Amino acid sequence: MSPVVSNPAPRTIKTQRLVVRCWDPADAPLLKLAIDGSLEHLRRWMPWAQSEPTSLEEKAALLGAFRDDFESGESFVYGIFTPDEGEVVGGAGLHARVGEDALEIGYWIRASRTGEGFATEAAAALAAVAFTICGVDRVEIHIDPANEASLRVPAKLGFAKEACLRRRLPAHVGETERRDVAIFSLFADEFSGSPAAKAQFEVS
Repeated sequence: MSPVVSNPAPRTIKTQRLVVRCWDPADAPLLKLAIDGSLEHLRRWMPWAQSEPTSLEEKAALLGAFRDDFESGESFVYGIFTPDEGEVVGGAGLHARVGEDALEIGYWIRASRTGEGFATEAAAALAAVAFTICGVDRVEIHIDPANEASLRVPAKLGFAKEACLRRRLPAHVGETERRDVAIFSLFADEFSGSPAAKAQFEVS
């Protein structure tokens, strides 16, 4: 398969308080700690969390697949770490599932580190990378409109709300009705004037 963007995303992005880098199978123990301690928090919003907890072996295999996709340029899934990389703060990604010349930012933060602005910091850097390095024309963020904390992220970064689509997300466990999704977007010609353009980061 061909890469999803002309220029691949960098493997490592360092912001003021975070290291956002491509996952490695060796990160499985740290990831398991972050997820297992956040199950109630994550299951409310993240469909993949419904199958948690999983074993270390399963996590290592998943992270290996993420790394392979990253190296082939098919998708860019990152771990969010503390500066010493001793703790997984959460996860993020630049996903090619929103059409041509576009990427979607996804993110999650472990329960013990919410409320510290890490999602905004990571998303700002990823938006900047998408526009200035990957060279896309559009970046989107999709959020359950009931997730008030997550809704604040695109608003802070200058994304415009385009729509609220009904019954597009999987239902919560034990429920039957699918959830709505709010869609936010930012275009390349809007980026330089947006708060996201003020992101401070280094790549390698």
